[in-house]
Amino acid sequence: MPEEHESEQQEQPDETPVDSPTGWVAAHIRRYDRSGGKEGAKWYGLDTLLLTTRGRKSGKLRRTAVIYGRDGDNVVVVGSNGGKPEHPLWYLNLVASPEAHVQIGEEHLDVRARTATAEEKPELWKLMTGLFPQYKSYQKKTTREIPVVILEPVEK
Repeated sequence: MPEEHESEQQEQPDETPVDSPTGWVAAHIRRYDRSGGKEGAKWYGLDTLLLTTRGRKSGKLRRTAVIYGRDGDNVVVVGSNGGKPEHPLWYLNLVASPEAHVQIGEEHLDVRARTATAEEKPELWKLMTGLFPQYKSYQKKTTREIPVVILEPVEK
């Protein structure tokens, strides 16, 4: 009888997302994740999603919570970073690697991100500032142009 060899399995890298280091955001993500999206999808009355990107330097999965809007089938987010001079890290990760994952409530979507064009941005900016007017004051605080990001669902 031929000797059976155990198939050698390559060790898989840990693909558990690293959550935002910001305390209140991390707490929000934990609540959202642990409840399977039943809790946390609303934050002070605003719709939020969990966005998982691939770190452009580390290669690790990174997860944060972001306010979102809808434009047809697309999901729209804003890289405001509270009006700080630099883009949020999640946005820089999406620019480097546009494939990402979102959880909206109990729904999971694979998406491809792209920054809204100059032609698309005014309408999407109006949509997002209608949902969260503070984006306008964030734009006034900074010299950088705050990006609006379109997350287009993709089939896997």
